[in-house]
Amino acid sequence: MSNFVDYVKIFLKSGHGGPGSAHMRREKSNPRGGPDGGDGGRGGHIILRGNEQLWTLLHLKYRKHIKAGKGEPGASNNKFGADGIDEIIEVPLGTVVKDAETGEVLCEINDHLEEEILFKGGRGGLGNTNFKSSTNQAPRYAQPGEEGIEKWIIMELKVLADVGLVGFPNAGKSTLLSSLSAAKPKIASYPFTTLQPNLGIVPYRDNRSFVMADIPGIIEGAHEGKGIGHRFLRHIERNAVLLFLIPADAEDIADQYRVLLKELEQFNPELLDKPRLLAVSKRDLIDDELEEMLRPGLPEGISCIFISAVTGYQKDKLKDQLWQMINKKAG
Repeated sequence: MSNFVDYVKIFLKSGHGGPGSAHMRREKSNPRGGPDGGDGGRGGHIILRGNEQLWTLLHLKYRKHIKAGKGEPGASNNKFGADGIDEIIEVPLGTVVKDAETGEVLCEINDHLEEEILFKGGRGGLGNTNFKSSTNQAPRYAQPGEEGIEKWIIMELKVLADVGLVGFPNAGKSTLLSSLSAAKPKIASYPFTTLQPNLGIVPYRDNRSFVMADIPGIIEGAHEGKGIGHRFLRHIERNAVLLFLIPADAEDIADQYRVLLKELEQFNPELLDKPRLLAVSKRDLIDDELEEMLRPGLPEGISCIFISAVTGYQKDKLKDQLWQMINKKAG
């Protein structure tokens, strides 16, 4: 079973507020001392916190119900009840939380130690001291605490990376990632080897680096959820730059590029606003003459570079171009 989990559905419940106290003070010296009931404590919040050390939602897969603590009731002598214990849920950066029923996005966590109160605990009830007035000297009632919020939610993880690799299954994305970085994705000569995103840190000049994500291969109909389409497309949304990878031995490079672009557009038109670069991979399979023959048939409107992950052909030039695109985007 894979340890990469990018989707969970869980039930969350913030804590009920504690009831206020309706206590009346009774002392020998003051048998009718009046109300002295304290307020109840608030219920515990459900809080999300970003953790850059987490890369998956695996730790939440088997926690189907998460509940925060209840507020304690108020007490005599105007003592407030203790607040309920907050439930802090740590999530990887790039986590999006949605209402399971409506699909509404409730929040996103993108920064380390960023905290978001997803559901507030119920307010504690007021004790009877609060209801004392000139016309009601001895109120014998207090407020109950407010109920917490309970809801089924969906958490989806969108991988945060500088460069996302876009291509059909078996286009050589995993091979490229392993040659550019220290990542060791599973590599084989059959489609859909990559069933989960692989992240690699690509070293660059002067001790700089950027993050590249090899994401499950796209197929026609991915935007409709065919194959593993929706999982793939969800991750590509968060990449700053898109690197399209099409092998040099493809039947029609321009046609494959159009199909890939169409799938992205139909899933989310905003993806086309991202900077993109086309790398024609597996350059080691062709010679200089064949490269020149292929150039007129390359797609228009996008920069193209021939590369080979096996021989390292134009690897440094590719990194230069990606670095420039990332930093132009960041600026």
